[in-house]
Amino acid sequence: MLKNIRIVLISTSHPGNIGAAARAMKNMCLERLCLVTPRHYPSDEAAARASGADDLLARAEVYDSLDEALVGCRLVIGTSARMRTVEWPMLEPRECAEKLVEEAQAGEVALVFGRENSGLTNEELDRCHYLVHIPTNPIYSSLNIASAVQVLAYELLLASRQDSVADDEVLAPVATSEQMESFHQHLHQMMIDIGFADPRQSNKLQRRLRLLFNRARPDKDELNILRGILSAAQGRKSMRR
Repeated sequence: MLKNIRIVLISTSHPGNIGAAARAMKNMCLERLCLVTPRHYPSDEAAARASGADDLLARAEVYDSLDEALVGCRLVIGTSARMRTVEWPMLEPRECAEKLVEEAQAGEVALVFGRENSGLTNEELDRCHYLVHIPTNPIYSSLNIASAVQVLAYELLLASRQDSVADDEVLAPVATSEQMESFHQHLHQMMIDIGFADPRQSNKLQRRLRLLFNRARPDKDELNILRGILSAAQGRKSMRR
């Protein structure tokens, strides 16, 4: 099941952190390293810091966007070093690992790490079902990204050794990350078309709707029903015009 867990690093500035993250992953039996727009990669410094995890670096997948890195994922959890004004569902590291391992038995999942200096943007957080926060010393909370990978990778290894889903229990199918993103774009356009939303207004409404559907976790058929309703609403608006 660990093979279905992607470790996604976004816009990593220092190549040494990529190598150190790869080393932490290999220590804990994780294999899938995904890099989104790394600043410097490939790099000799990354290879040096990998200390024997060169095979993970050689297989690392490099993407131009987070959406591309998440294609096919049924669950996405983002890391956050600080509390946010919008209340994303928050998990402790152990809860995060248990949830990822459980979901990985049914398909691909992702654990996303942001930039060294600024973490994840709100737009990137929008792609996440949950956030995970690693508790640290409140007067010195800065945690190196490779250290964060090590902490969560260790929890993932522990969780993988437990029977998180009974043999006769089958997890429900859910829409993938790209299917959900396409739905949200459709929903946003429909709200503009029928005059419910102003494209110039705050993104807070869209963010709240994302949180709502992330909690619901619809499957592909349910999404198709919702999109049919959206299309009908757009069609009625066009006919009235």
